[in-house]
Amino acid sequence: MHREGKSHLRTIPRSVQSERKALSLRIIITGTGTLLYIMIAKNLISLFEDSFKQHWALPAMTNYEGRSYTYGEMAEAIDQWHLFFASQGLQHGDKVALMGKDTAEWAIFFLAVITYGAVIVPVLQDFPPADAMQIIDHSESKILGINPNLWEGMTPAGIPQVATILDFQEGHILHASAGTAEVEAQLQQAKADHHARFPQGMRPEDVSYYQTPNEELMVLNYTSGTTGFSKGVMLSGNNFAGNLTFCMERKIIKSSETLLCFLPMAHVYSCMINLFLAMATGTHVVILGKVPSPKILGVAFKKVRPTVVISVPLVLEKIYQNTLQPILKSSKVRFMLAIPGIREIVYRKIRKQLTEGLGGAFRQVIVGGAALNPEVGAFLKRIGFPITVGYGMTECAPLISYVDARDWRLRSCGQVLHPYMEARIAPLEQHEGSEGTHSEEIGEIQVRGENVCMGYYKNPEQTKALFTEDGWLRTGDLGTMDKDHFLYIRGRSKAMLLGGNGQNIYPEEIEAKIGMLPYIQESLVLMRQGKLEAIIVPNLQLIEQNGLSLEEAWQEIQAQRSVLNEQVGSYEKIQRFELRTEPFEKTPKQSIRRYLYK
Repeated sequence: MHREGKSHLRTIPRSVQSERKALSLRIIITGTGTLLYIMIAKNLISLFEDSFKQHWALPAMTNYEGRSYTYGEMAEAIDQWHLFFASQGLQHGDKVALMGKDTAEWAIFFLAVITYGAVIVPVLQDFPPADAMQIIDHSESKILGINPNLWEGMTPAGIPQVATILDFQEGHILHASAGTAEVEAQLQQAKADHHARFPQGMRPEDVSYYQTPNEELMVLNYTSGTTGFSKGVMLSGNNFAGNLTFCMERKIIKSSETLLCFLPMAHVYSCMINLFLAMATGTHVVILGKVPSPKILGVAFKKVRPTVVISVPLVLEKIYQNTLQPILKSSKVRFMLAIPGIREIVYRKIRKQLTEGLGGAFRQVIVGGAALNPEVGAFLKRIGFPITVGYGMTECAPLISYVDARDWRLRSCGQVLHPYMEARIAPLEQHEGSEGTHSEEIGEIQVRGENVCMGYYKNPEQTKALFTEDGWLRTGDLGTMDKDHFLYIRGRSKAMLLGGNGQNIYPEEIEAKIGMLPYIQESLVLMRQGKLEAIIVPNLQLIEQNGLSLEEAWQEIQAQRSVLNEQVGSYEKIQRFELRTEPFEKTPKQSIRRYLYK
């Protein structure tokens, strides 16, 4: 067992040893008796195998307004892919790339790869063809499952190591180095062989998957690359098992409940919740498969009525900004909110409307992927809306912190996943070697534990840079941690600006305040010639709804700069607003490519 470029062994503080021994963890001890490594004892693949057997007749995956699969039907489809993989000579540990629109068939193909013992390489469909081919080639994938419309922009010459390119949705061969017709025949034969093996259909006891050891590579997930070529994050079965064990112990999702999946499953956040956790617990997942516009989401929530809502901050922030904020700023509502008894009635009514807008059947809304705007979080908590904010990163598959909505603390991103993960705050002037476990001082958040990745694929230099000398992962995020191990994010270390008198300025915090001003879609704060400026992208939809021209709206936005500057420190005041009518260029995971704007 090893990380590429770094030892996989981790020293565990003696303070947590006794607690961890009570868990279902496998403990590795050196000959001297020193505790070095802890691994989840339950094999990840066995969680899926057990779930398929237990939940055989229950609905598993449904394409919104399309086909639905039970767990048993998914097992049938997975077995057919296994037979095809075997006919292609696919070996345990070989790479298989998957690029396409989220569907039940996408999920089936994904699970088929990892339950066969191969390594899945999910590629976001938003990657340009050239970038996608570079990723697929770098991963050394031997098979590519892809939607035909995405394959049109690619060529076999760009991915020479891929022997077979197939349409995972419809089950057809698009290209094969051994001959397209020949491999198409092998694919159809695999389907026939499956039906010959199980003429009466599979039974739960027929499910038996290759259980890749937890310490081995299972998912190769490429980052979206804000500063250059994407890095392939090596995620082991143990990384996901750590996530799942934590979530299953807390019953974040329960058997027979329903999820609405509208976040891309190629992103590790959605993959872990909407695919891994859901399939391990017997949950029914309805896959939207459409661009999640407010209108489409509104209809889908009411139709599906999810039990738990898995979202990103932007969804709630736009509901607040476009729907709730205008109501709250009206003179009538402001008057009612000033009267304690009536205030609670107003809050109750808003909470009910917001709850019904999200389907009305959920226990909590889990927000992740980015920081939630503090103003939005404060309001939702004030009205008693069941929201919680988690924190993670691709390199941790992804969870680092989470807490139930009942215990969520304002402005926090949850509590470190003890005992599976631990965190420390490294002082800005000393990003490694800190022994402190909590701090009110801002520093880099560093973590270690079961969820921490194996490193970057074929990139020992970046892998080495990812970890401190004493084995902690550098998140690159700045924040604080209280005595109860709640984390509070301040921003990215690479985004931090230095004020004229040496003050640290966190542009994301200022951008969050700007985002709550009228008619603003998004913003970017930067330093130009020693002065803080903000590039503003207006909310054209809201401007049009209010019958304003862009010029009129821009005048109102400009007038709000003084309001903003009253909310920030003297060294954080914005000297100038700059208008930008086009959205910022973003990564496939919707992070602004900040380095493009100077």
